[in-house]
Amino acid sequence: MSEIQPLNLNDKSKNAPDTKLVGDLGENLAAEFLVRRGFRLVCSNFKVPIGRNTRNAIVTGEIDLIAFDEDVLCFIEVKTRSSDDFASPLDAINLRKQRQIIRTAKVYRKIFNLSGIRFRYDAVSIVLKKNKHSESEIEIFKNFWTEAKFKKKFWSDEFEFISR
Repeated sequence: MSEIQPLNLNDKSKNAPDTKLVGDLGENLAAEFLVRRGFRLVCSNFKVPIGRNTRNAIVTGEIDLIAFDEDVLCFIEVKTRSSDDFASPLDAINLRKQRQIIRTAKVYRKIFNLSGIRFRYDAVSIVLKKNKHSESEIEIFKNFWTEAKFKKKFWSDEFEFISR
């Protein structure tokens, strides 16, 4: 009779990549990639409190890279995967993440008094090649999302209300 082995979720398998290491490697590759394309890096891993959640705990926002592309300030989210067999790295940049980055970028622009500057939200997708990081697939998606889809919509006076 075989013995049942306990499941240890904290056990790091030698086959599973450490997500922090993969993320850090991806951000370094993205920074090098952007500099080669003429971006001027301003900041990496910018973190700042952006509000409180429903339990009144402080929420901290983070932006992976902030850079200038000519005269446009770019807030860049980097997503790195060791494989894209299951999903694209960009699938992880969901609406919640986009909203959090927008809030963080607003705080950044306020701190540094950048009210009149053009800006956009970019994404960098990286799929690592095993043991050949120089051959990794790296793509930039300029203007990956905008703030427009998060703006609240208001009723206009164009509608005529009929009372009975």
